[in-house]
Amino acid sequence: MRLGDQGESRNVEDRRAGVAIGRGSIGVGTLVIAMAASYFLGIDPAVVLGLAGGTGSPPAAGRPAPRPPPADPLASFVSKVLASTETTWQAVFQEAGRRYREPKLVLFSGATPTACGTGRSAMGPFYCPSDEKVHIDLAFYRDLKQRFHAPGEFAQAYVIAHEVGHHVQKPLGISEKVRTAQAGSASQATANGLSVRLELQADCFAGVWGHRADSMQKILEPGEIEQALTAAAAIGDDRLQRQTQAQIVPESFTHGSSRQRVRWFKRGMATGDVRQCDTFSAASL
Repeated sequence: MRLGDQGESRNVEDRRAGVAIGRGSIGVGTLVIAMAASYFLGIDPAVVLGLAGGTGSPPAAGRPAPRPPPADPLASFVSKVLASTETTWQAVFQEAGRRYREPKLVLFSGATPTACGTGRSAMGPFYCPSDEKVHIDLAFYRDLKQRFHAPGEFAQAYVIAHEVGHHVQKPLGISEKVRTAQAGSASQATANGLSVRLELQADCFAGVWGHRADSMQKILEPGEIEQALTAAAAIGDDRLQRQTQAQIVPESFTHGSSRQRVRWFKRGMATGDVRQCDTFSAASL
């Protein structure tokens, strides 16, 4: 991706604190507990150490959020992607006579407290509407490349853009309507179906960002769109279920099939038009 001229967002909060042994934050007893939890319970010791020592904690009240170090190329990359989404969605909202409120991007390792509960690396990247923050452990990108076989910078950017798409849904009132409808749904399958439509719309919004960002700044290299399509397909519910349980159960889908995720991302990418992302009125996904 051509992001060399793209500035970095100021809305990045780095909670990836180091473990400070012998300086009052992590003691020998905590290390023993962490290792015991790892051995007997299968819990990642980094999670125990992180929660005990403050790793992954938000900044104290009145203190500015810590910024990523300058010599961190991956943190710099996601910061530039976030800045690009800010430029895009500010323009989209302005065209509609509205003001875009920028989300925060939280970098963490292991686990971190959020307004939606404890966020853990195993959850993958996620958006919390209660604090309007996207949370990501950058180690996910290693999984994206090695486990999901979806390498490339635009695949990584798609992940951020999808979560920002969920942020866009909040001021539009979409996410709240979905939660209300899910609470009143007659079955779990119906609630899951609403979740699928919400997720596919976020995929479409990610495509809208890709279309507009490339139109404005020419950020894409040849072949990079296919990287995002590969990533979208790799994390489809059907493919993940086939990998983990050897059985596909469509009524349990919460994010959509690989085909659906690719289709809606491509629609946003081809049109750059948020009006084309109405998954809730679509007769077929």
